[in-house]
Amino acid sequence: MEIKERILSKAEALFWKFGTRSITMDDISRDIGISKKTLYQHFTDKDDIVYQVIQYRMEQNREHVSCRVADAHDPIEEILLAAETMRQYLAEMNPALLIDVQRHYPRAWEVCTEFKEKFLLESIRSNLKRGIEQGLYRPEIDIEIMARLRVELIRLAYDTDVFPRMLAGMTEIQIQLLHHFVRGILTEKGSIIYNQYVQQYQNDPASSPQ
Repeated sequence: MEIKERILSKAEALFWKFGTRSITMDDISRDIGISKKTLYQHFTDKDDIVYQVIQYRMEQNREHVSCRVADAHDPIEEILLAAETMRQYLAEMNPALLIDVQRHYPRAWEVCTEFKEKFLLESIRSNLKRGIEQGLYRPEIDIEIMARLRVELIRLAYDTDVFPRMLAGMTEIQIQLLHHFVRGILTEKGSIIYNQYVQQYQNDPASSPQ
């Protein structure tokens, strides 16, 4: 692995565990086992590292979600699989990370915003439209409102003021919010298919996107 990739990988692990504010350039160089001089040969400052870490992670998320849902049989399975893929990446993330980035790293936050607007929202809009066309989702739902609601539910799970960590684990919160959302948009036909997936995952946990 090239030195820059090593730096990004180690920095990401530190940011994901502790947030960005508490991690210094000294911490990053010490954790990797390189000098600060070497670190500054590849990045202008900490802002640059945060920006490139977030940029890399968002691109990886986009690729992995797209690959995971490519073989979904229908929009219901697609939304379950996409949610699981995102949850796997976010499960170990310190909730403070998103707050840190939003408040203190505008370039990196712009990457997060672009990911939400151009990938997450568009993917959910497409899913909802196809679900309606296939008779799986209720035709009267407002696609734009429901798409934005779904994105906000993902974000809400990381709000410790709303969901204190002692209340439930991050994964359980995400699962509850996801299934509440999906159940609310299903037709009778969609409910039958959805329940089949739930039953399948209960009988074979290894195949579960939960």
